[in-house]
Amino acid sequence: MIRVTENLRKIRDLLAKAAVDAGRDPASVRLLAVSKKKPVSLILEAAAAGQHDFGENFVQEGLEKIAQAGREDLQWHFIGHLQSNKTRAVAEQFHWVHTVDRLKTAQRLSRQRPASMGALNICLQVNIDSEPGKSGSSEDDLPQLARQVATLPGLRLRGLMCLPAQHDSFEAQREPFARLRAHAASLRAEGIDVDTLSMGMSHDYRAAIFEGSTMVRIGTAIFGER
Repeated sequence: MIRVTENLRKIRDLLAKAAVDAGRDPASVRLLAVSKKKPVSLILEAAAAGQHDFGENFVQEGLEKIAQAGREDLQWHFIGHLQSNKTRAVAEQFHWVHTVDRLKTAQRLSRQRPASMGALNICLQVNIDSEPGKSGSSEDDLPQLARQVATLPGLRLRGLMCLPAQHDSFEAQREPFARLRAHAASLRAEGIDVDTLSMGMSHDYRAAIFEGSTMVRIGTAIFGER
């Protein structure tokens, strides 16, 4: 039996401890529960335990859950690769997109975002380790992309996201997160008001928090194996 409420309590305690160990306020780290491949019943159990942010990787699955949950108080984050032909559904139903890596995608989201919903929160995905075949803007292209996205109506550029290569040592885990943090600082120095670093998962959340993560993405530890 999956004990979502108990799992959430444990995860929150771990994130809070990591924040304190890093000299940070635990309230500065937001938990994003990755609910892909999990039934709405578990999402609603998590919501009853105070969890409000949920991440979905697949557009159709996410749309079905949004409709089934029927909760206005939940925040839905799209965290998968976003195909051009799926942008309208995401623009019309989600609150956040973490995986924008091309201007074309951002422009489509901008045009398709209903004005009645307010700005769609955007994180730019960065291929921080320059891994072949992995989605994400290059570090070199990031500043220009950020400048362009920041001007688009209907969107609010919130920050940066990365999925670094897995490393075993704590110091090796910290290095790519430190680079992403530095990129965010550079954007702020240009006057681009970013406040979000979406980085860190079950295996490297401590390193991410030590490097300033404001949103940690956790799935299996909350909802069980997929």
